[in-house]
Amino acid sequence: MKILIVKLSSLGDVVHAMPAVQDILRALPDAHIDWVVERGFAPLAQRCRGVRRVIASDLRRWRKAPFSHETRRAWGAFKAELQQDAYDAVIDLQGLTKSALVAWLARLSPGGQRYGLANQTEGSSFEAPARWVAHQAITLPARSHAVTRSRELCAQALHYRVPHELSFGLLAQPWNPKRAGHGLAPEPGLETGRRDALRGWVALVHGTSRADKQWPLAHWRELAQRLNDAGFGVVLPHGSPAERQTAHDIAQGLARAQVWPMLSLDALTDALATCHGVIGVDSGLSHIAVALDLPHVQIYNFDTAWRTGPLAESIRQCSVFARPTPSVDAVWQAWLGVPPRG
Repeated sequence: MKILIVKLSSLGDVVHAMPAVQDILRALPDAHIDWVVERGFAPLAQRCRGVRRVIASDLRRWRKAPFSHETRRAWGAFKAELQQDAYDAVIDLQGLTKSALVAWLARLSPGGQRYGLANQTEGSSFEAPARWVAHQAITLPARSHAVTRSRELCAQALHYRVPHELSFGLLAQPWNPKRAGHGLAPEPGLETGRRDALRGWVALVHGTSRADKQWPLAHWRELAQRLNDAGFGVVLPHGSPAERQTAHDIAQGLARAQVWPMLSLDALTDALATCHGVIGVDSGLSHIAVALDLPHVQIYNFDTAWRTGPLAESIRQCSVFARPTPSVDAVWQAWLGVPPRG
């Protein structure tokens, strides 16, 4: 059976769709699964166990100059790749006009069908074309976790029960700084001569696309100091000049802290996988930490962890919520309660 998953963006949404792929493989071990995704997130989809082919799109970029020669050429190449195979099932997990367009363009095998959402779930986006394009539009509970929504949609489309086991299937590769082109140690951040003194390295994911999801700088600095005092080093990833400055501000004066260089998404995934754990705000990198099954505390300023935070099945991850923001003590106590790997 050939199945096409359409989940284009964003980073966290792509991660949240991965368990649905693992469910399909449990129910249909011989299924061939392809995935259409925005090019920037393709390296992550390629790390999802069981995905045969990743079809990268540039819809975000193409919309800026839809009639240019470059866009028309790239669009033609994308359509040719998309229609290379005929699918028994095309499943639109996004529910937007752009994903509906991709699902509509995909080629079906004789008897093949398109599946999509019939309704909006709380806190998620939904546009009517997603319902119109689908041969079968599936209604889901209005209050659905992002992971559960994708799992249930695929289960109903392909006629199996959602399994109790939860697996993201995100495969990290052994960290290779030479391949990545960065001057980090084999385990990012480890200090020469101090390996025995360290309990491990904890990544502090402070960056997020929304300012109202951020945690105060003073909180990060106090948390980092507590981690140092407890024998942990801290590493600080970033994705922009502003986040890089914040990372340096957090690291200032700490005995064991390293600001990572800018890393590609696949290299960052591999680097995170070497860490003892992760503490971070609601962001794509925090969701990657969950998918890697790292010990992780996720910080929420809004009561939305029920929709995007770690699920109850994720025993090594938890969320902390408070208004206007969780205290350092609350996050620290949550961290102390997270079971380590192994």
